[in-house]
Amino acid sequence: MTDRRPEATDEPDHQIVLVGAGFAGIALAASLREAGLHDFLILERAEELGGTWRDNVYPGCACDVPSHLYSYSFAPNPDWSRTYGTQPEILEYLQTVADRHGVLDHIGYDTELLRADWDDTGSLWRLTTSRGPMTARFLITCAGVYGEARYPAIPGRERFAGRAFHSLHWPTDFDPSGQRVAVIGTGASAVQFIPELQPHVEHLVVFQRSAPWIVPRMDRTTSAVERSLLRRVPALRRLLRAIYYLAIESFGLVGFVDERFRYPFELLGRFQLRRQVRDRALRKTLTPDYVIGCKRAIFSDDYLPALTRDNVDVVTAGIAEITDSSVITRDGHEHPVDAIVYGTGFQVPPAVYERIHGLDGRTYADDYRENPRSYLGTATAGYPNLFTTLGAFGAVGNQSAIYMIEAQCRYIVDALGQLRDRGVVRVEVRASAQDEFVDEMTRRSEHTVWLTGGCDTSYYHTADGRNAGLYPGWSFEYARRTKHFDNAAFTVERCRPTAEHVS
Repeated sequence: MTDRRPEATDEPDHQIVLVGAGFAGIALAASLREAGLHDFLILERAEELGGTWRDNVYPGCACDVPSHLYSYSFAPNPDWSRTYGTQPEILEYLQTVADRHGVLDHIGYDTELLRADWDDTGSLWRLTTSRGPMTARFLITCAGVYGEARYPAIPGRERFAGRAFHSLHWPTDFDPSGQRVAVIGTGASAVQFIPELQPHVEHLVVFQRSAPWIVPRMDRTTSAVERSLLRRVPALRRLLRAIYYLAIESFGLVGFVDERFRYPFELLGRFQLRRQVRDRALRKTLTPDYVIGCKRAIFSDDYLPALTRDNVDVVTAGIAEITDSSVITRDGHEHPVDAIVYGTGFQVPPAVYERIHGLDGRTYADDYRENPRSYLGTATAGYPNLFTTLGAFGAVGNQSAIYMIEAQCRYIVDALGQLRDRGVVRVEVRASAQDEFVDEMTRRSEHTVWLTGGCDTSYYHTADGRNAGLYPGWSFEYARRTKHFDNAAFTVERCRPTAEHVS
């Protein structure tokens, strides 16, 4: 430990700056306030909070985790109108939580982080934003992984003369009525908006690279009696949340325990497919050729029926090119279309990672792409005073992201509280601690379904077949590891024995 006494000019504009006012940013801000840490600012590039739940407005947009689990434990909502919350309802929930917990006063709207550079002399971050420069002692990224659209590299894509857009940028004035529409991609978003498009279009062509595993969703409207009981009996609300938690957590049996646990889950998916798709040829086309859990399984009750309608074609031949009015597949077939909707996923890592420059000038994105690494998904060697939510090995495939976010918020807030009390101005995870953690993650990932399940592409693994950043274990185990900030894994530099550097 090194004692340092910075000059007054080293005092930053803000002790803490958060990037992003979505689920993670709001949760962390509420936790900071509860811990008595009030000198923080949230940089939000849009004019409204909400992150992915503000930006995704495509028809049918909803959560694929039951809302009593996909919500904050510190802000339960007994009044969800459905089992799975819709986009407008989730956005309203976030706005309500931010208001009740005093978060709104800390948000700088329409302020985008353009660049962040670590100043090792002043032990602070120098930030360039769309509203001018500022400094911060600690920088925390709360940007979600689904915030930047990814488009496929298809020849001629820019030549198309009709409407073409990614599901993340769904135009509010788009009317599919009577049109011939192409959907490229069959991921989680496409599974939701395809059933909404199908009844209105003249013809729908779905270009499928690989069939997703579809399991029953069993969504339903909640009754007034049910909502009343949940309001009046908190224990019942906690029980319902625990049931959903255990159900989602059980996917870990397939993910990292033993692939033989896949059979009950796959049986459920095959039952759904056989029940909803009677045509044998189409059913074969829609049958996944990889182990369930290798990619994200999708909950839906209306996707498969939509594909059986007379005005829908499912095309599995790869796309060769796009012309000004059609999509041409590699088998030479031309599909005339009036509009194209890209359901082709999101850019990983997030764009904000490209703008964060560490000790050696490299960006956080450079290091992430070269080798996903971090310590507990919250800190990375070479980037002092930087914390992350849902960083490498800080997400799981078998639990709600909100559960993981809350665990990371507890860890980060505990860290900042301890650093304040000890007068610390610089903190960085030890490279040895990070290497040990990453080695453990690599070792535990060797036989996971994410790497051995036969997926050609997936968010779960890198192009060269490594774990792309999922924690290969139970979420409750991760929560236990992040319950308290572990000082021994970090090096720190202190200004004075006690100071109000984080207040």
